[in-house]
Amino acid sequence: MIKFNALLPELIVSNVKNSLKFYCKVIGFKIEYERQEDGFAFISYNGSQLMLEQDCYKASPWRVEPLEPPFGRGINFSIECPDVAALARDLVTSGYSLRKPIEEFWYKEGKLIQGELNFLVLDPDGYLLRFAQDLGFKPMNKDLL
Repeated sequence: MIKFNALLPELIVSNVKNSLKFYCKVIGFKIEYERQEDGFAFISYNGSQLMLEQDCYKASPWRVEPLEPPFGRGINFSIECPDVAALARDLVTSGYSLRKPIEEFWYKEGKLIQGELNFLVLDPDGYLLRFAQDLGFKPMNKDLL
């Protein structure tokens, strides 16, 4: 039995097969289950979970109009990744462009700073994905306090 995350995004996609190729074959998400007759898949990756649903192009309370490409305007999903360099290389090798190359960032969190390596890529429908590799915590420079 699958334990569902407390927050579980469901993305409307234009072609669930294309999305599954991107998420599963290139990135490494696992299909937990799917309903092919509904164009639906539940996928996971290192503790992250997504639901993908192929657009039915009909009015629905689940569909906010107008739905125009790119679908992901105004949102980005941060996804933990054990090796951003390897994943970025796999994406580029598979023909996907990085929207932002790998960069190191340190974010203030109380009296510590938390670091990560991250990069951005768009999925086939324009959802913005940030893959982040944890660099841990360290004391904050006194100038930042």
